[in-house]
Amino acid sequence: MRHGGKVLIDQLKIQGVKRVFCIPGESYLAALDGLFESNIETIVGRHEGGVTMMAEAYGKLTGKPGVAFVTRGPGATNACSGVHVAFQDSTPLVLLIGQVASDQRDREAFQEIEYRKMFEPLAKWVAEIDRADRIPEYIARAFSVACSGRPGPVVLALPEDILSADCSVKDAKPVVDVNQGAHLATVKKIIEKIACAKRPFCIVGGSKWSQKAANNLEKLSERMSIPVGTSFRCQDFMDNRHPNYMGDVGLAINPELGSYIKSADLILCVGARLGENTTGGYSLLEAPNAANPLIHVHPDPDELGRVYTPEISLACNSFDFLESALDQSVSVDRDLSPLRKNYYSWREPYETPGSVKMEQIVLQLNEVLAEDAIVANGAGNYAAWLHRYFQYKSFKTQLAPTSGSMGYGIPAAISAKLERPNTEVVCLAGDGCAQMSIQEFGTAMQYKANIIIIISNNGVYGTIKMHQERTYPGRTSGTNMLNPDFALLARSYGGFGETVEKTAEFLPAFERARSAGKPAIIELKTNPLALSPQTPA
Repeated sequence: MRHGGKVLIDQLKIQGVKRVFCIPGESYLAALDGLFESNIETIVGRHEGGVTMMAEAYGKLTGKPGVAFVTRGPGATNACSGVHVAFQDSTPLVLLIGQVASDQRDREAFQEIEYRKMFEPLAKWVAEIDRADRIPEYIARAFSVACSGRPGPVVLALPEDILSADCSVKDAKPVVDVNQGAHLATVKKIIEKIACAKRPFCIVGGSKWSQKAANNLEKLSERMSIPVGTSFRCQDFMDNRHPNYMGDVGLAINPELGSYIKSADLILCVGARLGENTTGGYSLLEAPNAANPLIHVHPDPDELGRVYTPEISLACNSFDFLESALDQSVSVDRDLSPLRKNYYSWREPYETPGSVKMEQIVLQLNEVLAEDAIVANGAGNYAAWLHRYFQYKSFKTQLAPTSGSMGYGIPAAISAKLERPNTEVVCLAGDGCAQMSIQEFGTAMQYKANIIIIISNNGVYGTIKMHQERTYPGRTSGTNMLNPDFALLARSYGGFGETVEKTAEFLPAFERARSAGKPAIIELKTNPLALSPQTPA
């Protein structure tokens, strides 16, 4: 006999879970008891949004479902931000929520919420376990659903009496990934189309990628002379130094690259959803019938034809498609040097106002960070400098939300450091983005996750101010911020903290943070007039 909480944790172990992220709550005490002596590492965060983002970052980094535990009511509502990231970023995630006891349901008991209604638009599957002996079934299904087709979040509610009830039940088996494979005849047709095209372009992104897939992408692009761009915040899918890499296809796209894509006579999209940010508000490619012939490869058939009507569609994982495409590929010679030259022209630093130049800071990071260093960020205009000037050199070294969620960078960086303790992890954040999750610096301290957080502090919500200045000139409101001394805040936690007021001060401060042997914050005093990489000095 085992109580439900022990059964639950045993199932997580069977599914390969090594670490969970949580905010403890009385609603799932039996699960916490099950974690005791389970050998599953339990990371206790400071806010449910933070721990759910940590779990999402784990899923993004590994391709396996991240697992988060939160308590009922306010805990669940706080966790929504991380679930939203997992949903829009197609990341496997399992969120486990404590629930009121079964005999109290539908009375609006303390912190009671109907989670099926609450999470229905945000998750692939939402359910509530109603019997302790069905826990293995529900957990196995949760992991299967989270990973199948287009990966995403699954939410399970756990009534406290179900978790505490004793039962005798067999464990489930480890979930086997559903693999549709590549249809050979369709792949051959795709290769023929690419070979005949004069100006093809390939856009890659999404989930269900692997190191081998990234390697095969490079080989395919070389053999068939295909220029490649990465969808929004998927820049690490191809070594940015590769001669066939032409830049990111997302917010603040290189205008010359955007013009080339619009004039391409064939678009091959592998893995990406072709969402709003990748398509520039559905203007880069017109919906539903793109002017360019479109070939769309995606693991979920429901995504094919959802917005754009492809000429050829293939429901297939990226790694299977690219392996098959490479096998069927033919040698094609195209001159891609003008596009690549334009990519480097776009990376030439454009001087922006202020004593701290973000363009120079990012270029310096690009030079000093190791090839396998992980760079995390949330949402905000500060990230535009990162996207433009930093070169991702290795697969799975970029952690950023395609959903545009502020506060993501710090918890994501912590999760990455826990997963890859010997890898340098750096987080870039704006002052607004940082304050959405700055409390998780305490989590970094507690678990000795020695990340370096670089905060661009300009005292404003820069992205919104930029839009206001564009739409309502001279009438900005609601965008000014009073910020703490971020460096002093880091030191108050026992971490490393330093303030940088001139560009020349950055690298020495960064090296001191590197050698500090503890989590660090470097605060950059940036000019509020520098709202984008194109702001003239």
